[in-house]
Amino acid sequence: MNLMEASVTKGRILRAKHFFARRNMAYLAAASALFMGASSAHAAGTLAGTDIVNIAQASYDGPSGTVTVDSNPVTITVDELLDVTVVSGDPGDVATTPGVSAQVTTYQVTNTGNGSEAFTLAADTAKTGDDFDTTFEQIVLDTNNNGVYDVGVDTVYAAGTNDPVLAADESVTVFILSTIPATANDAERAEVELSATAVTGSGTPGTTFAGQGDGGGDAVVGSTGADGADSGFFVVQVADVALVKSATIVDPFGGTEAVPGATITYQIVATTSGSGSLVNLTIADDVPGDTTYVNESITLESAALTDSNADADEGSFDGTQIAVALGTIASGQTRTITFQVTID
Repeated sequence: MNLMEASVTKGRILRAKHFFARRNMAYLAAASALFMGASSAHAAGTLAGTDIVNIAQASYDGPSGTVTVDSNPVTITVDELLDVTVVSGDPGDVATTPGVSAQVTTYQVTNTGNGSEAFTLAADTAKTGDDFDTTFEQIVLDTNNNGVYDVGVDTVYAAGTNDPVLAADESVTVFILSTIPATANDAERAEVELSATAVTGSGTPGTTFAGQGDGGGDAVVGSTGADGADSGFFVVQVADVALVKSATIVDPFGGTEAVPGATITYQIVATTSGSGSLVNLTIADDVPGDTTYVNESITLESAALTDSNADADEGSFDGTQIAVALGTIASGQTRTITFQVTID
């Protein structure tokens, strides 16, 4: 090979290297953008059914310039990964009381696979290791997507009939309704589990269901086994109130005899107990016969209350009965009320 031929050959090689370097950089940039976009949009990567197409290319210098030659295209269809997660939607234990029905625990089911998939739901209210078992009523789908169980609005779930179909990364809120047994005791807890299983199939990660994937490829069980579960908990919160009433007498002569004209001061001590709260607790007492109520004599924790039920304080007198509205009182609290009457 003479010097001129070597120079021409070297130039061709450099041009070819430059061409392939530019093409490979473009492919890498495109692949990187596709990967980043897929990562942010899809939990399991590229959507099932997507065709990955690759064509090789050669080039050389011809008499009239650069000539390129393409290979046959190779097309690979992305298979569907079957994955699902279930997460309790309650911020903590759901407070309840014995003997009540339609008690709700909340869950979020998310399709973490890369294709559209239907999921079968199941509830387990007989988990071991808790204090008592609830009675299962029904599973309900959050039809209006507000995250709150709405009676008569949200849809009752029936396995095999309205299994939720979720796109990749899509979630649905699910409620389990339970009845709390009357025998449940204060502070006891009950576990309620929701599970979701891919209808196409589940099992050991890597298990393949040929031709059953979304988009026409295979369906492959992902890292979750295509079967997710999580639990919510009820806690029984019972509250009670005990009343202790006493009376002191001051007669017109400075003594303590129950004679006409004597003033009786009644004291009522209300003490709450248990682990819950009493809602809208009101203490009431009838004015006894043969006595007359002393106007504006009601006190709460030694503070005077008015007799009118139209004002902002807690006290009222309706002509026959005094009442003190205490509102919601947590357990372990004490409230002391007094009022006065005179003996007729």
